[in-house]
Amino acid sequence: MNDTVLDPRVRIGHVHLKVSDLERSIRFYRDVLGFQVMQRFGDAAAFLSAGGYHHHIGLNTWESLGGSPPPPGRTGLYHTAILFPDRPELGKVLRRVLEAGIPLDGAADHGVSEAIYLRDPDQNGVELYRDRPQDEWPRQPDGGLAMFTRPLDLQKLLSEAAT
Repeated sequence: MNDTVLDPRVRIGHVHLKVSDLERSIRFYRDVLGFQVMQRFGDAAAFLSAGGYHHHIGLNTWESLGGSPPPPGRTGLYHTAILFPDRPELGKVLRRVLEAGIPLDGAADHGVSEAIYLRDPDQNGVELYRDRPQDEWPRQPDGGLAMFTRPLDLQKLLSEAAT
């Protein structure tokens, strides 16, 4: 293997977000998206996960208590992408997002994945998605990826939601 190519087992482990209101952010990530609070540091930080992992999402107000989102046109995090294991689980979280009255920024079928886009309470971009199996990914004749962006049928996704 080329020394400049990462080992395929490498993963991005977690995201740590500066938020303006810790309780509001916990309600979003816990009550809407379904993460569990694993640990809190008073009213300044919380660590949340899926499945008992130490944390997938860190939230803190150390430098941002009462702050405002960065203005458009600035560099920074575009979105955090949260991978779901299958369509029923993605449909289940979509149902909770819609029931909470959270507007969607969009939804797309990219061929390799199906994604729902929204914003957290601090206007951080959030992508909720599921990958298709690699053998179903669209390919070009030379074997390269042929990703695309097409509308995602949200009603069909909701009908497949796990109960």
